[in-house]
Amino acid sequence: MVKKRTNLPIPVLNALRKLGKDIGNARRRRRITSKLIAERAYLSRATTSRIEKGDPTVSMSGYASVLFVLGMTERLSDLADAVHDLTGRQLEEEKLPQRVRLPKNTERRGDDE
Repeated sequence: MVKKRTNLPIPVLNALRKLGKDIGNARRRRRITSKLIAERAYLSRATTSRIEKGDPTVSMSGYASVLFVLGMTERLSDLADAVHDLTGRQLEEEKLPQRVRLPKNTERRGDDE
């Protein structure tokens, strides 16, 4: 078998391997056979096997289909959620103004209106 070379950072490859292993463990905890998960995800057994190995050449939709079968798609939709984006929120906070002022041409309204 010829291994495909990928130009991905090592942390990405490690994360995919962990995801694949976790998917395989979740499948076995649910007592689902590899044949059945492949059928339910509309994938070949070879593809589901590659997913469980963390193969980076499998499409994201393949991973998503297997997660759907396992009942774990809500986790997928939260991956890049702003709640988990600490770096993005810190960068956003750095750009916050020190003060907020109304434009000079805007009339101030009193409480008696």
